[in-house]
Amino acid sequence: MNEVPSPQLRISDPEREAALQALGEHMSVGRIDLDEYGERSAQVTTAKTRGDLAAIFEDLPQPHPRLGDQQPAPAPPPATAVQPVAQPGQPIAWTDRPLNQRLVAGIIPVLFVAAIVLTVTVGAWWTFFIPMAATGFGKAVWGADWEQDQKRQRDRHRELRHDRHERRGELRDERRERRRELGH
Repeated sequence: MNEVPSPQLRISDPEREAALQALGEHMSVGRIDLDEYGERSAQVTTAKTRGDLAAIFEDLPQPHPRLGDQQPAPAPPPATAVQPVAQPGQPIAWTDRPLNQRLVAGIIPVLFVAAIVLTVTVGAWWTFFIPMAATGFGKAVWGADWEQDQKRQRDRHRELRHDRHERRGELRDERRERRRELGH
């Protein structure tokens, strides 16, 4: 039978690390912003007991930090089939794109295969111009949107990598300072 650990039990450095990782996951999915992440991570570094850590995660869903002898938290339920419409700055889901755009994108590979077959069997080399023309048409009509989606996605990934790198440096500095204060 599993006992519920006492909230007055003191926490260890690995438990603090687990709490900071859980906060990082909440920030990466947008539940908390960078400022709130900074405030909560400062609370994590000064927390002394399991109750202190639990209070930091009261208003957040899983993941929560795994503390000592606790069993790992169950995996969150799978996301529902309903997907939100893309927000500005996020790529558009394939199913949210116009039907004619999806049709052209689906026909182009078929046209390339047909061009290869016609070239090999009949020798009609000029058939390669048909899928190329369809590709050019698709790019002319929808290419700018797709390129903007790709650029936004690259910029967002770059920004998240930069934020994670900065946060790791801050955490490393905080740990060094804490160790210096403790006399290590």
